[in-house]
Amino acid sequence: MFSLFSFVAFTAMVAIVSYLKTRNDDHAHGKGYFLAGNTLSGWVIAGSLMLTNLSTEQLIGLNGNAYTHGAQVMAWEIIAAFAMVVMALYFFPRYWKGQIATVPEFLEKRYDKQTRRILGAVFMFSIVTNMLPFVLYSGAIGMNTLFNVPELLGVSTGASMWIMVWAIGIAGGIYAIFGGLRAVAISDSINGIGLLLGGLLVPVLGLIALGEGSLLAGWGAIVENIPEKLDPIGKPGENIPFSTLFTGMILINVYYWCTNQSIVQRTFGAKSLKEGQKGILIAACLKLAGPIYLVLPGIIAFQMFGPDLAKQDMAYPSLVAAVLPTALVGFFGAVIFGAILSSFNSILHSSSTLFGLDIYRGMMNPKATDAETVRMGKRFGIILAVIAMSLAPFIGKAQGLFDLMKKLAAVTNVPILAIILVGMLTTRVSAKVAKIALLSGIGLFALSWMQGDAIFGLKMHWLHVAGANFVIICVLMLVLSKVFPSDKSSDEVALKPETEGTWGMAKGIGFTVIVMVFLIYSFLHHLGSA
Repeated sequence: MFSLFSFVAFTAMVAIVSYLKTRNDDHAHGKGYFLAGNTLSGWVIAGSLMLTNLSTEQLIGLNGNAYTHGAQVMAWEIIAAFAMVVMALYFFPRYWKGQIATVPEFLEKRYDKQTRRILGAVFMFSIVTNMLPFVLYSGAIGMNTLFNVPELLGVSTGASMWIMVWAIGIAGGIYAIFGGLRAVAISDSINGIGLLLGGLLVPVLGLIALGEGSLLAGWGAIVENIPEKLDPIGKPGENIPFSTLFTGMILINVYYWCTNQSIVQRTFGAKSLKEGQKGILIAACLKLAGPIYLVLPGIIAFQMFGPDLAKQDMAYPSLVAAVLPTALVGFFGAVIFGAILSSFNSILHSSSTLFGLDIYRGMMNPKATDAETVRMGKRFGIILAVIAMSLAPFIGKAQGLFDLMKKLAAVTNVPILAIILVGMLTTRVSAKVAKIALLSGIGLFALSWMQGDAIFGLKMHWLHVAGANFVIICVLMLVLSKVFPSDKSSDEVALKPETEGTWGMAKGIGFTVIVMVFLIYSFLHHLGSA
């Protein structure tokens, strides 16, 4: 009973604070609804970035991967910090110069309106098939395990999955569709504090349990018994070989943190260029601690339960159930629920933004007012939420939640990144070439996947396939630019950065983050290979 009360109390507190802070916000105009009226500070942006990214698909999926493959999977977190430095120093100043609301809108200047519309459609396809259903499904697993929903409601496990998916989807939809970006960002920041505390508590309690009351003894047991699980340097043929960090791993992270609408939209709502850069780099520093709560619990679960769990995605829920005191179940459930809502409502709000600005106003009704655009964006968000809630329960048939999610995303992510990056680096490539490259890249990666991760008959790790695909797309664009040159001048299409108002500490902190990435890898490799 106390668990249920603490869950309801914390969840209600977040909702009430978010409402009180945003009840007078202007949602009738696009800037107020889609960009929070450019009122977000660096700390709010940092909290929103972390919570948008961090949800149960990572807590469960990435820890599940760590249970099976060890610390090599931390690359998804640590290389992300590097990508965020790239965002703060290279991408964001260019976005800020354009004063945009969506990434496709940014590319309209570089290419044309049709490219913007195609990209908007591809972004939304990726969201529907990849991001939203995974957030809902992994969230349902977490909530079912914490509160034993099948027994509580007297239903089957399958039925409880449907119930939790729809409960999470409806709650998240209310935040995203009716609250706007500022409500999403504020609730993210509050939940972020709880998630940081709760997320760190699980590995601490896990190590204490392994050490029979001693945190250091628990860590010593892992170092002594399964040191290989601590080595982040993956060997050829393993889940993440070290060489893939320099191909598909870095590309997928740069796409996610620099061009993914559901992430970068938080920065578009910044008060200033300085606050935006500050928020991104604060989040990059926080990202370096990610392995403590997204990888270490999976390793602890392997030491505690052995290799006998029926499914790797049950490693984190099983550990939580084993070490979390009953008195804290409700609070931790509320924190997990907040993380789920954060990712779901952030992605859903970004989808509403893409549809409203790039599809509805961009294609269907160019003369639409701000109020009409916001209204249609909200309606589309409701439809999208229903589709995602209908698809999510079927993901349970897959083995390895996190790998499947990343692989599905790469089909569209890598080609999108290629045309954006080439568009920034050169003014020679035309809109026609960009469209050919985008569609060719998507088709090539899908074909290589169907052929068992082979490209032109050469079999390789899927992250290397993603890297090779990126190179092929870039070369194709440069070659075709000779055949179909741009008819616009360099000045018309150049995507220059904003240079005034940058954060003076940005480069120094960015350099420090990159050095820390190297040191973390070196330290854990030394432990794992000792």
